[in-house]
Amino acid sequence: MLINKLDNVEISPDTGHKHARVPIRAGEAVIKYGEVIGRATADIAVGELVHTHNLKTALEGKLEYTYEPFEPIVKPTECDAYFDGYVRENGDVGIRNDIWIIPTVGCVNKTAERLSRLTGAKCFTHPYGCSQLGDDQLTTQKILSAMVKHPNAGGVLVLGLGCENNNIGVFKTFLGEYNPERVKFLVAQEHEDEIAVGVALIDELKAYARRARREKIPASRLVVGLKCGGSDAFSGISANPLVGRFCDKLCSMGGACVLTEVPEMFGAEHLLMKRCASREVFDKTVSLINDFKDYYTRHNQVIYENPSPGNKAGGITTLEEKSLGCIQKGGSSTIVDVLNYGERVTKSGLSLLNGVGNDMVAVTNLMASGAHLILFTTGRGTPLGSAVPTIKISTNRALFDKKLSWIDFDSSLTLDGVELRDELFEHVLWVASGGYTQNEKNGYEEIAIFKDGVTL
Repeated sequence: MLINKLDNVEISPDTGHKHARVPIRAGEAVIKYGEVIGRATADIAVGELVHTHNLKTALEGKLEYTYEPFEPIVKPTECDAYFDGYVRENGDVGIRNDIWIIPTVGCVNKTAERLSRLTGAKCFTHPYGCSQLGDDQLTTQKILSAMVKHPNAGGVLVLGLGCENNNIGVFKTFLGEYNPERVKFLVAQEHEDEIAVGVALIDELKAYARRARREKIPASRLVVGLKCGGSDAFSGISANPLVGRFCDKLCSMGGACVLTEVPEMFGAEHLLMKRCASREVFDKTVSLINDFKDYYTRHNQVIYENPSPGNKAGGITTLEEKSLGCIQKGGSSTIVDVLNYGERVTKSGLSLLNGVGNDMVAVTNLMASGAHLILFTTGRGTPLGSAVPTIKISTNRALFDKKLSWIDFDSSLTLDGVELRDELFEHVLWVASGGYTQNEKNGYEEIAIFKDGVTL
């Protein structure tokens, strides 16, 4: 299977692993997707497997980038697609109307879980909220406040202990304005029976949420997060390009998509920079990449220590190869903005979001950016789910057949030339209108907050 006429490797349609199309001498570039994915460490004969034993990354250090004005590839089109969602009082729209329990601190996690079992509300536990200093606590507050404000929640109970750094008084100051009918607060130390009080407050939130009704909303109001995890060599050939075509269609209609996993842009960032809407967005993208490389260096870590063992077993050898496949989830859409961790999408089009590639942290980050749902491509399989619906898209048929309880959509037919973009688009609208994803059916919904600071 040839991906680009410039490639000097071809892909086995059975395993996804690479084999040399032509003789490749030691030190020569190995080319896939029409781009360099590393350098040969030994002479490679025609037909020989190309993998970790004879290929290594060509990446090192920080690079210089040059801005070039960009002519948009994806043109605006009329939005003629709709979903049935909820319009909130502040004008935001949501695709779910659940009650969320959000702890301010990990000390009340089990209390949150008890309340969840008793009431059916969803709880999102985490180990943070106390003994954190400076920006580290600020990071926790950013994610938790974004959850409180997320329009997929019809009502929110903020559950605190009382003595934590991020106590409810402090958190309210950070949160800012809120609707007291939609957001309730409970300090466990202040009540003799915090469970009874919590149940009563959740009953009030349920009564408020029941007033909301689904109504017809243009697809241009959707915000979709883009993520891949447990990737294999087919990820950059089937599922990720399919998601990219979905992204282009939604963005052309005025919707928004969000691409994160900055370490998995390394080696392909130059392609993203060619699509920046302005010099300002280009400069922010350069900072996004270089600041993350500095983060690795500060912690005395190798910048390009990627892919994971599972990625390698699936046929991905170098970070360049992984990144070139990863960024295809963003299609050809114009990059309109670059967001910091915990910031919310404000513009139509494709935004880049600062954050790690770790699956749990990344889906939480995408949710906090305002994503109503997440398209999550996978070649190895994962049951992971976010606080928002997480549509799992398999890269190969074997995974789909094996893990029907995990996977929502199979992209493998694209390997045979079948176009599934519109089918995926309709599936997204179905989920946005109330159709349940596998992670929701299984109750696999969780969060993980990025940790980079001092704990007392």
